[in-house]
Amino acid sequence: MAFSDAFNDMKSIDGEDFKRLGTSPIILRILLVLGIMGAVLFASYWFLIKPKFAELEVVRAKEQTLRDTFDSEQSKAANRAAYVEQLEEMKKTFNVMLRQLPNKTDIESLLVDLSQTSVASGLDVQYFKPETEVPKEFYAEYPIKISVTGQYHEFGKFISGLAALPRIVTLSNIDIAELRATRGSSEEENTNGGTKLKMDLVATTYRYLEEE
Repeated sequence: MAFSDAFNDMKSIDGEDFKRLGTSPIILRILLVLGIMGAVLFASYWFLIKPKFAELEVVRAKEQTLRDTFDSEQSKAANRAAYVEQLEEMKKTFNVMLRQLPNKTDIESLLVDLSQTSVASGLDVQYFKPETEVPKEFYAEYPIKISVTGQYHEFGKFISGLAALPRIVTLSNIDIAELRATRGSSEEENTNGGTKLKMDLVATTYRYLEEE
């Protein structure tokens, strides 16, 4: 019965009722209040709440970045002792390698060592020619062209002697060929117990470039 009365009240609503809201039917006043509330809620969502969602996504992304940074830093902090130990070990290794690079004053003695090693191996030195130094980042390459004659086992002894030096020496451009026969070579071969060979190579040593 009450619903029928409300429906009849709605049918009786006209434009004049909006001018007399205080005395208008109760259903009109309820609809008006609901409409105003809906408009306020929609405006609040559209202008106040919705922009916050975009800000929320930005904050969430920033939070994730901070979390990743925190996890990374926490992992570094947890392994700090291991990193410090590893760094010290690297410094020691680097210093050992650095000491193997002769400085300007040691390079001459190293040339003497190379020459003496070839002679001690039983080789005949044809020529021993230091080339122009090649500067690098913190060191310089010092190539030396060497030509010696002898036999295979003497070449092996020479290479082993270079490896035993307290300095870094690398060999490149190695060329071994049979020495051309000359008068009396057959007698020499029988005396030495083998064919005489010639070996050309480039022995490269390295010098530490001291800071000015």
